[in-house]
Amino acid sequence: MNIYKQLGVKTIINGFGTVSKIGGSVMAPEVLQAMTEASKHYVEINTLHRAAGKYIAELLESEACCITCGAAAGIALATAACIARNDPVKRLQLPNVEGMKNEVLMLKCHRILYDQALLLSGAKVVEIGATSFAMPEQVEAAINEKTAMFFYVSENESMRGSIELPRLIPILKKRDVPVVVDAAAELPPRSNISKYQKMGADLVLFSGGKELRGPQSSGLILGRKDLVEACQASSSPNYSIARSMKIDKETIAGITRAVELFLEKDYEKIYETWTKMSNFMATEIDKCGKAFVRTGFPHEAGIQPANILRVYIQPKEKTAQEVYDRLLSLDPQIYTDIRGGEIVINPQCLNESELKSIVDAIVGNLS
Repeated sequence: MNIYKQLGVKTIINGFGTVSKIGGSVMAPEVLQAMTEASKHYVEINTLHRAAGKYIAELLESEACCITCGAAAGIALATAACIARNDPVKRLQLPNVEGMKNEVLMLKCHRILYDQALLLSGAKVVEIGATSFAMPEQVEAAINEKTAMFFYVSENESMRGSIELPRLIPILKKRDVPVVVDAAAELPPRSNISKYQKMGADLVLFSGGKELRGPQSSGLILGRKDLVEACQASSSPNYSIARSMKIDKETIAGITRAVELFLEKDYEKIYETWTKMSNFMATEIDKCGKAFVRTGFPHEAGIQPANILRVYIQPKEKTAQEVYDRLLSLDPQIYTDIRGGEIVINPQCLNESELKSIVDAIVGNLS
């Protein structure tokens, strides 16, 4: 009996994607092996943390890297680094920001639930523009002696009120304002690892438990060496705002091995497989005649990765919500997304051996 059966918890066939609420992604055996090996020995955590960060930075051709216990922890650490920099007194003073720059600028349309992590270090968020409109001039006008950083959320780049990052970088660089980009779920494509850094971003945040396929409680901060060092200084086991965001030797080993494996993958073949899987599911579900079925790519802000072909299913006899709820009642559960009256299947976390099960489940619950 596995642990899930022992606890009475259903397992999932994941047609949704690398989302945290259903476990992110599944780690490769090599990642688990690295974590098991790490668990067998004691090691000085700060030394390991810095050594692994240096190694990952070299692999990803970045100036520096700090490993975190997730992308949200990366937001908190990056904010603390931009506020306190490498001043140990200021670092221990947080979240009391008296005498420090603590304003974080961000476009209003880039507000997300995760940005609560900005506040943990005592930051004050300053919204710029409206949800549907913003100008670079408004960003420049918002900069003052209290500005600590600019926070940019890549998943909201396509929103009407967004501004392309290359238009903002020169304004912020001129005023010495660090730019932090949240790119947590922006893999694939692999080129996104360097995309925002090449634009001039100072720090870029990635989740380790999504397409990197590392431990769910892992993440990466990539970028400017002095700011990465400030992130590491605030990281556990050191005493600062991130002492509660513990990074352990097993997670460090796991994400390090996951990055190695990520770089070895042939994404041209992986995309072909994902496309083949989506086309197969769409064809098989369409045969039953109980739904309008199409394939396509997501265009809504906040749906990542956007370059993986999805299956969109609009039931003819039931609502999408009714079908969605039925799929969740199964054992194993079938997890999909639901958007605008359609069930949406993302093949990113599916095995080809699961395709028949997910097709049969959907067809069987359309009426």
